[in-house]
Amino acid sequence: MSENRAMLTTAERLPTYGLPVLVFALAIAAWEALVRINDIPPYILPAPSLVGQTIFTDWGVLSASLWITLKITFSAILMAIAGGGALAILFAQSKWIERSFFPFAVILQVTPIIAIAPLLLVYLEPNTAVLACAFIVAFFPILSNTALGLASADHNLLDLFQLYGASRWQQLVYLRLPSALPYFLGGARIGGGLALIGAIAAELAAGTAGQATGLAFRIVEAGYRLNIPRMFAALVLISLAGIVIFLFFSALSWALLNRWHESARGREG
Repeated sequence: MSENRAMLTTAERLPTYGLPVLVFALAIAAWEALVRINDIPPYILPAPSLVGQTIFTDWGVLSASLWITLKITFSAILMAIAGGGALAILFAQSKWIERSFFPFAVILQVTPIIAIAPLLLVYLEPNTAVLACAFIVAFFPILSNTALGLASADHNLLDLFQLYGASRWQQLVYLRLPSALPYFLGGARIGGGLALIGAIAAELAAGTAGQATGLAFRIVEAGYRLNIPRMFAALVLISLAGIVIFLFFSALSWALLNRWHESARGREG
């Protein structure tokens, strides 16, 4: 019985995973055919094969820039997780603090990062300004989702905790934090991708040529030199980095939630 169910689950998953891969492969093949049939010059539209070749031949330059961008992105994610999570807990403990400081977080979120970056460059070093921009973009989703999760604990359970005389910190540790974990992980998954976007936008504004040059500057530099294959190669690496970040947080969510929360248990079959 269990073997039949496992076989059925696998069969059900094949269309789910196979169809996107097939469509993506067909799109790449169509792109390659379009370039070759119409003999499009590489400085207008490079073929996917040329983009892959460029990643290989220019790997020394691109990998160094990729490392700089990833280092800034992951530093911003860690800072946003620590700062957003801690501030959300503080908000949950005091409504006065939440009402006083939450509007500032909203202002930072709704202000376009491309408008903030030039201002930060006036006061900070280029690399620090890029890190600050990535942090600002990733901070709000983690803060807002975690605060929502902390406020969404079952009120019946809260009444039970109060009935037994549990302190506010006991309610936080044993009830509110477990209830907020799915929300926090959802915010981290969103914030991870936004941190990469913020880092790229800030790198474009900073133009840190010659010092900790990230992938965004490589795209601009390649554009000035009409090295379009390198532009596409850098863009592919940025996209792959974003996909890896998303998959990492998705896997982390599943690992932490699959045994007890419906949002992860539903993905099993």
